[in-house]
Amino acid sequence: MAIVRFDSGPRMSQAVVFGQMIFLAGQVAETKAGHSVTEQTTEILGQIDALLARAGSDKDHILSATIYLTDISTFEEMNLVWESWVTPDLTPARATVEAKLAAPQYTVEIQVTAARK
Repeated sequence: MAIVRFDSGPRMSQAVVFGQMIFLAGQVAETKAGHSVTEQTTEILGQIDALLARAGSDKDHILSATIYLTDISTFEEMNLVWESWVTPDLTPARATVEAKLAAPQYTVEIQVTAARK
């Protein structure tokens, strides 16, 4: 079975498709780095939408998500954006953890695994 990689670089690929499974790298804000958790989360979810579309899926086929926050006190702020994005009754399994991210301008990182449509 073939493995398809999207936006591969020296360290990682942004998405890897194997069979009916899609694995996304952790996504961080590109243009909204250093901005609010709300703005970063909104941008990241848009990136996830775009990557899943390229890989043949969408947010309704996300199986699991891990959300990393540099400050767990921003949990509710992030959740407001998340809950307006996910489709009710089609929410994935999810974990949210507080973690130090790769650079100080990133306050949110989201990684998802999805099924193809």
